[in-house]
Amino acid sequence: MAIDTALIRRSWSLVEPRQSKVAADFYALLFSRYPQVRGMFPAAMDLQRDRLLHALTRVVLSLGEIEGLSAYLGQLGRDHRKYGVVPEHYPMLGACLITAMRVNAGGNWLPAYDQAWAAAYDLVARVMAEAAERDSHTAPPYWTATVVGHELRSHDLAVIVLRPSHPYLFQAGQYTTVQTPQWPRVWRPYSIANPPREDNLISLHVRVVPGGWVSTALAHRTAVGDTVYLGPPRGSMVLSRSTASHLVFIAGGTGLAPLKAIIEETAWMHERPSVDLFHGVRLRSQAYDLPDLLRLREQHGRMRFVLAVSDDPAHPPRESVADTIARHRLPADSEIFICGSPGMVQACTARLLRLGIPGHNVHMEAVDEGGLALPWAAPSVGR
Repeated sequence: MAIDTALIRRSWSLVEPRQSKVAADFYALLFSRYPQVRGMFPAAMDLQRDRLLHALTRVVLSLGEIEGLSAYLGQLGRDHRKYGVVPEHYPMLGACLITAMRVNAGGNWLPAYDQAWAAAYDLVARVMAEAAERDSHTAPPYWTATVVGHELRSHDLAVIVLRPSHPYLFQAGQYTTVQTPQWPRVWRPYSIANPPREDNLISLHVRVVPGGWVSTALAHRTAVGDTVYLGPPRGSMVLSRSTASHLVFIAGGTGLAPLKAIIEETAWMHERPSVDLFHGVRLRSQAYDLPDLLRLREQHGRMRFVLAVSDDPAHPPRESVADTIARHRLPADSEIFICGSPGMVQACTARLLRLGIPGHNVHMEAVDEGGLALPWAAPSVGR
């Protein structure tokens, strides 16, 4: 059955103002009809409802771009293996989702909307299930990893080194999801701060979020020798397609981690590109990785490093990283990678466009959104 995107969008507009209620009703239906799946979810469901809404919105708005949506859904299907999701679960979820939307449409729901959503959901489920099946032949659903390094660089930031029990194949710039023994079934994404290494070690930069479950556990309740669990690598902000001779990396806070990994990867290239790294922090003391970055600059040989400090009177000039990049000459053909908070990413992107950098040369990732997903996934970075 063909997907009628016009019907999908029209029906979504009926329930979008009540999307929180849709999510609550969806989970109530799912757990009452299929109580056996309740154990796959965390005990606290408030954040889980937000993830469903975020994922739904993205899928609805992307149905007209099936190629990009398929890549996104395939990644989700592979990632959902760590939750124990199997093909039999997808029809349960689809039926409850359509029912939840129907009962919240204020009597304006049409039978044609049921049919349109069923067709769309069948496609979503098929792409995810097929990706999971292919992945099951080459990788485990999740990895057990031992903590082999733990350095608390400030009261709210730790650098943690992990050794996965099996080869962990990823690309520089990607992120992993982490579950700690203290919080079963709660996964949070963290960017990997190094490129692939022969010793299979990965480094994470963990910023503690106030009230954050996993970030607090990793920073303050985890020690060398402890065990954590890793989901499959995710993310598409990688260097593999770049042929540019000049690369610019713009980081905010711990958004530094994936960019540092990509820069280290360029240092090994036979014809290494020249690199500019701009790291934005509020206070000079928050430049938590400065010694490593200076070593990386010496190792690379073609790297310029600029620290932007926005709110520290003792470190003039006080300016945002967006203001800092405007003061430095960037070649118009630079390929640019940005990672930081959503506000920082938006500000830097807007500034770059005003400076004449083509939009297709700018790659970005907001560190507090993490990977979007359907109900069994979509963790928020740092909680």
